[in-house]
Amino acid sequence: MNTPVLDIQSLSIQRDGTSILSEVSWRMMPGEHWVILGPNGCGKTSLLAALTGYFMPTSGEIDLLGERYGESDWRQLRLHLGIVSSSIRQLMADAEPAIDTVASGKYAMIDFWGRPSAADRSRAAELLDQVECLHLAERPWAVLSQGERQRVLIARALMPRPRLLILDEPCAGLDPVARELFLGFVQRLATTEGAPSLVLVTHHVEEIIPCFTHALLLREGRVVASGPLGKALRSQSVSTAFGAPVRVVRRKERLGLVIG
Repeated sequence: MNTPVLDIQSLSIQRDGTSILSEVSWRMMPGEHWVILGPNGCGKTSLLAALTGYFMPTSGEIDLLGERYGESDWRQLRLHLGIVSSSIRQLMADAEPAIDTVASGKYAMIDFWGRPSAADRSRAAELLDQVECLHLAERPWAVLSQGERQRVLIARALMPRPRLLILDEPCAGLDPVARELFLGFVQRLATTEGAPSLVLVTHHVEEIIPCFTHALLLREGRVVASGPLGKALRSQSVSTAFGAPVRVVRRKERLGLVIG
């Protein structure tokens, strides 16, 4: 329990003389659920690319569950990290049934060919039930709603039993009702026994639901604030992150922003 889920120290990324991330440090402990918040171009995408091994850092260290990138088998480390993003959503085959989409997550395979084994289908069905979508098991990807697709992709990301699950702007493209239904599902997922640690990447403080305990704020590739929500998400730090005067307000169990 003392080993961090994720431990990033002095991570920097430079490309063609441009600094993309600069001295980013971030430690995530078991039992914590984090939000990464910041405007477009703040470095969120580059940070995720480094975490998933697709963007080589210029300097710094990344440890996942006590194993260091560059010193351990990256392919094995990746099995502990699930990610749901729009880039994955756009690659799915229209005719693929949801249960095959979920099963493909075990092999990190897009457009699953052949038939999943009976064991894989059984596990995929359990996960579809967990994300409240078992009734969609045989429904093709093309006819799923955006909210249904997000849940199916979460089930897919859970297939290898990751310890860390990253939700990269999961509410993009959802209408207000679908967004609230989806966030309610994420809240239930986070409080399920054995659930992985969650990271929500977003622009919107109103998407921060009660299960999230900590926040990392970025601006222009640098950390503005990091720590428990009550400390990190203050009006001053959020104003700095977004480059405009804002006031953080609490509306029942949720947060909101007042501009100006």
